[in-house]
Amino acid sequence: MSHQNSGTPDFTAVTDAWTSMTQSFFQSATAANRAAVSAMLPTATSSQSTDGCASDETVPASIPSVDHSNLEWEFDRTVDDREDIGVGDTVTFEKTLTEDDVRAFAEISGDTNRLHLDEEFAEKTRFGERIVHGTLVSGLISAALARLPGLTIYLSQDLEFSGPVGIGDTVSARVEVVENLGKGQFRLETVIRNESDDAMVIDGEAVVLIDEQPDA
Repeated sequence: MSHQNSGTPDFTAVTDAWTSMTQSFFQSATAANRAAVSAMLPTATSSQSTDGCASDETVPASIPSVDHSNLEWEFDRTVDDREDIGVGDTVTFEKTLTEDDVRAFAEISGDTNRLHLDEEFAEKTRFGERIVHGTLVSGLISAALARLPGLTIYLSQDLEFSGPVGIGDTVSARVEVVENLGKGQFRLETVIRNESDDAMVIDGEAVVLIDEQPDA
């Protein structure tokens, strides 16, 4: 992956960076990430309690770039100020991917692949059961990036999928700063693990621009 790290990043620079990406990947990944984040947005009917039932247990976010949090979600980060972000800093976000998440993502994204929705059909595939959409799983990277200090803007993302995630599995996304590209841009390692199976399921790399947080 090649990067530009000269010049002051502004709206034009960001636009140029986006349009230089493969158009089909941009369209599909952006839509998938938006759908994934929408599927993860807690509401009185979709958030989960410890017994798997619907719950309205949501709380105001602990950081300005995130609107709400579900009490069942977990995250951890090593840096709290945008100015202090450096190589080695990490954010980890963990969530259980539920039946409601899969159904919501299928409706929002339009990805109604029977592998994710039809148990009888899925049992005949190599997986032997329904699995979570890969792009829904990768959307947890967006959730982790949103919890970096500042306002994080995607410039690029490469992903390699190495295993499935079953419905009801707990998954963690970990992003780590591996290079400061200057002018607010960073290269990050992005890894997703299926904690239920103790296995890495997605490996990748992202480039982001981190702006100052707008005034409330």
